[in-house]
Amino acid sequence: MNGNSSQMPGFWQRLRALIRKEFNQIRRDRRLAISLIVPPIAQILLFGFALDSTVSDLRLGILDESKTPESRELVATFTESKSFKFGGYFFDGKTLEEAISRGKVDAGIVIPYDFARDLHRGRTTTIQFLLNAVNANNAAIGQGYAEGVLQNYNQLLGAHGIHPEFRMISAQQSLKGMVNLMPAYLFNPGLVTTWFIVTGTFGTLLILNGSLVASTAMIKERERGTVEQLLMTPAGTTEIILAKITPLFLLLIGMVLLAMTLIRFVFEVPFRGSFLLVFAGAALCVLCGIGIGTFIATFTKSAQQSQLLSFFVNPPLATLSGSLSPIEAMPKWLQPFTVVNPIRHFGVITRGVMVKGSGLVDLWPNFLALIAFAVVLVGLSVGRFRKQLG
Repeated sequence: MNGNSSQMPGFWQRLRALIRKEFNQIRRDRRLAISLIVPPIAQILLFGFALDSTVSDLRLGILDESKTPESRELVATFTESKSFKFGGYFFDGKTLEEAISRGKVDAGIVIPYDFARDLHRGRTTTIQFLLNAVNANNAAIGQGYAEGVLQNYNQLLGAHGIHPEFRMISAQQSLKGMVNLMPAYLFNPGLVTTWFIVTGTFGTLLILNGSLVASTAMIKERERGTVEQLLMTPAGTTEIILAKITPLFLLLIGMVLLAMTLIRFVFEVPFRGSFLLVFAGAALCVLCGIGIGTFIATFTKSAQQSQLLSFFVNPPLATLSGSLSPIEAMPKWLQPFTVVNPIRHFGVITRGVMVKGSGLVDLWPNFLALIAFAVVLVGLSVGRFRKQLG
């Protein structure tokens, strides 16, 4: 008992000294310190503001062959909405198509000569809506906007006693107004796309920055030759490994708090669930990132080699995480690979807790998966590092 009690203070004293040495070393390395502050802010802001699937102010070319008050009312309904803006009048279909192909306008609407007459006679009225489908996403969204504008125009005509039946050639869908759809958007009534983007990229940010910082710190230690000096001290391999991981973990936890502050107050993502659940998931995600970075560092001898090897690990993790696009949009054969991705499970946790208010009862499988990933990745990296120290 006396021997064990005399060894314990020595263990903690050595560990504290090593951790203090690591903090001092990180503080002197300005580039490493900056990498813990600047990338989180830049990436969260960049992804949140730039990766927004909302499309607005599509330039709309007008070919009005009717030239009646009804056709002008339809044009005004389109151009006064936030979805479209006036892109100019055209006098024939060929000129309008050329303008779309050259990118002068994003879409075009062709109103036929007998538009107003068919409206008043109760006949089916056909308008042609042209879309530049080089960007298929913008074309699909633009079609949905156009259908919404036509529904508003329908209601406006109905107030004047006209009950038209529209048919859009491009959409090939009849808008008869016989069935009214009343959608209810749960958890995100405003359909704010940034809520999905920033809560998904949060995990990507932790894994990518955690792995890069960990691998850089390990490689710089080896390049300086201080690893051999540490082996000359009374500290054991376990103490050296803990001293290496602990400062990185604590500094990355600071990055977690910074990212959560940006998500909550800059992008106004609600926090309907427990803060501790998101924080616990983020801590596990940080451990996964440190494990990946340390594991990569044990296979490389320089920072350039580490970055090259990280290129084959981190991009696939980010792509197959569902952080930027839904997993359901991926091919069926690719979806099972996302199950072994820690970013995917952390994304489920952040979206579930923050947006839906879910609790541990709903999210325990994802927490269990993150715990397993953290144990395996940290265990493998520690085993490799201990082997190299030996």
